[in-house]
Amino acid sequence: MKRIMPLVLATAVALGAQGAAAADKVTTLPVQFAKGTHSFSTSHTLLGYDSVNYTLDAKASQSMRISLTGSSNIGFNIYAPGDVPGVAIALGSGNVGQAWNGMLATSGTYTVQVYQVRAAARRGAQAAYAMTFAIH
Repeated sequence: MKRIMPLVLATAVALGAQGAAAADKVTTLPVQFAKGTHSFSTSHTLLGYDSVNYTLDAKASQSMRISLTGSSNIGFNIYAPGDVPGVAIALGSGNVGQAWNGMLATSGTYTVQVYQVRAAARRGAQAAYAMTFAIH
């Protein structure tokens, strides 16, 4: 019995780690404005707990606006340069019909995390959205 327990424990740990690694898909996409433009639009579809992290470079004193259309199950958080989604406190947030506007305090790469609300994610729902990023 003593020989079987370590094997059972090792198998359970391995299966648990495999399941956790396959659970949530985080996609990181850079936002690049075309030369001479100040805005960028994109669309995507999320499934369950999957999320998309958009990264964009901006300078201190610039104004950023982020707007979202699509499923009412989608929300977003904005993180300052160096801050990590899930670890740091968001600089701001929004959802469908509620754009975010703000004056940027520091220069660097900002992260905009897009996700489904927990109830929809838990059901494994699929939700489409479109976003527009503008910096002036």
